[in-house]
Amino acid sequence: MDFFEKVGETITEKGKEVTGKAKNIAEIAGLRNQISACEDVIRKNYLEIGRMYYERFKDEENNEFAEQCTAIANAKNGVEALEGKIREIKGI
Repeated sequence: MDFFEKVGETITEKGKEVTGKAKNIAEIAGLRNQISACEDVIRKNYLEIGRMYYERFKDEENNEFAEQCTAIANAKNGVEALEGKIREIKGI
């Protein structure tokens, strides 16, 4: 019976190891999800700061980011022109 007891103990120990590893994996996954949520908040707020900066300083000539503000304005004009073409094609 000694052999079967050792096999039983080994199976029990391995089962506990697997359970422990599964808990760790689940905990790590949860923590990674929380990190992603925090990074999303950071990203959204950076974008909002940039949007606010653009709206506040877009018309100033000596603005530190004048080149980028001009690029944004040009891209917005491009979007409007392309949307106009789409409406034209649709007959709207």
